[in-house]
Amino acid sequence: MNTRLSCAWVIAAMTLAMQASAQVTFYENPGFQGQSFTTNRPIGNFERFGFNDRASSVVVTGDRWEVCEDLRFSGRCVVLRPGRYPSLASMGLNNRVSSVRAVNRNMRIDDQRYAPAPLPAQVTFFEREGFNGRSFTTERQVGNFTRQGFNDRASSVVVVGDRWEVCENIRFSGRCVILRPGRYPSLAAMGLNDRVSSVRNVGPSARVDDRRYAPDPAPVYDARRRSHEQLYEATVTSVRAVVATPEQRCWVEREQVPQARANVNVAGTIVGGLIGGILGHQVGSGTGQDVATVGGAAAGAAIGSNVGRDGSGQPVQTRDVQRCTSVPSQAQPDYWDVTYTFRGQEHRIQMVTPPGATVTVNEQGEPRI
Repeated sequence: MNTRLSCAWVIAAMTLAMQASAQVTFYENPGFQGQSFTTNRPIGNFERFGFNDRASSVVVTGDRWEVCEDLRFSGRCVVLRPGRYPSLASMGLNNRVSSVRAVNRNMRIDDQRYAPAPLPAQVTFFEREGFNGRSFTTERQVGNFTRQGFNDRASSVVVVGDRWEVCENIRFSGRCVILRPGRYPSLAAMGLNDRVSSVRNVGPSARVDDRRYAPDPAPVYDARRRSHEQLYEATVTSVRAVVATPEQRCWVEREQVPQARANVNVAGTIVGGLIGGILGHQVGSGTGQDVATVGGAAAGAAIGSNVGRDGSGQPVQTRDVQRCTSVPSQAQPDYWDVTYTFRGQEHRIQMVTPPGATVTVNEQGEPRI
């Protein structure tokens, strides 16, 4: 009897532990921002928690959860696997969730009921602006980019799945900024071009001061087609090719700068006199040599007084001056900034290849490939 009771208590404890580890957290803004709401038990009506039709992103831990657009698990529902979902818009549920419940791990689910696989939390750095050149991707914190051969080399970055903190010194020191999920075509905008030395993930529950965030990025779309998803063609209204920023080339020149006439070139006069005296001493002999020495000194002084003067006799000095010029980029466009309309609403995306007259989208107007 005691053995049976012990087994029952163990089973009950394990069940409670599994239930406690399975939870879901909703956020009111994409990218796990804004107010949040966490539960580890079924919620049939979000209205009771002040969160009805407010969720825009979600983090699922421990087990699968079913989210539904109507209360009491009705209407359109999708099943979420454990992971981070930075945007519910990708599954057509942005600001539309009204109920949620855990899915028993032994329950079989039709593949069509699953939401797209959650995006991994990762960050990719590129050595050139516009996501060009060599790249380096990580899903873990890196305290020193030197080990990856990428120290002070990053110029653009793509952040996926969660927020990341990038720092200009090793071991997350020096100036640091927080990057939201998205595309950052230039780290120069935040003063970190070729200056990143360490990076680490910022958990979805971590609170961050707004002043620590970098400027808003361009969005990252999960453009994979979903099973049995209805697709449409949207009309492209404008296309803008974006090329690399012009390069700046610099050099150093030595130039002469006139001095004020009031300054007497004493040093030049003395040097010229000494040189002239030496030269004059080599001319003639005896008293004539002395006369030549005096004459040579006088002539040398006159010559020396013009050392460091321009052609008009104006005193000058030399200095090194850096000069720069901008060289237009000859490269192909880094990406295309595309605007299209779908069902009366305007959308903008960035594409790595030029579009045609239309782009493929889903019923929410999101691009698909």
